[in-house]
Amino acid sequence: QLQLAESGGGSVQAGGSLRLSCNASIDAYRSVCMGWFRQAPGKEREGVATIRIDRMSTWYADSVKGRFTISRDNAKNTLSLQMNSLKPEDTAMYFCSADTTQFCRWYGNYRGQGTQVSVSS
Repeated sequence: QLQLAESGGGSVQAGGSLRLSCNASIDAYRSVCMGWFRQAPGKEREGVATIRIDRMSTWYADSVKGRFTISRDNAKNTLSLQMNSLKPEDTAMYFCSADTTQFCRWYGNYRGQGTQVSVSS
């Protein structure tokens, strides 16, 4: 069964850093693409970053480029999101996703339960 479980959220001040982790079942980890998206209260979901399994190519939303880094640890079946220089507008629930189709959609076709990130000014 494909499962995803996020951890690492919390509360930080602006300019701080957090590292999110997503523990994935082996089926999830072998997905074509894995990623992160977020949703703030009253707002639509927003893609944050994706990473492909084949060439390890990455995509980032313009709003996080240069501040966030997505990575995979193949030995631990773990997807990570290093978030630096956090801003109050980064406050949201962050979700890990996996796409088992031929596409690389940030919302995937599987997702975890989410972890909350709160950034204060």
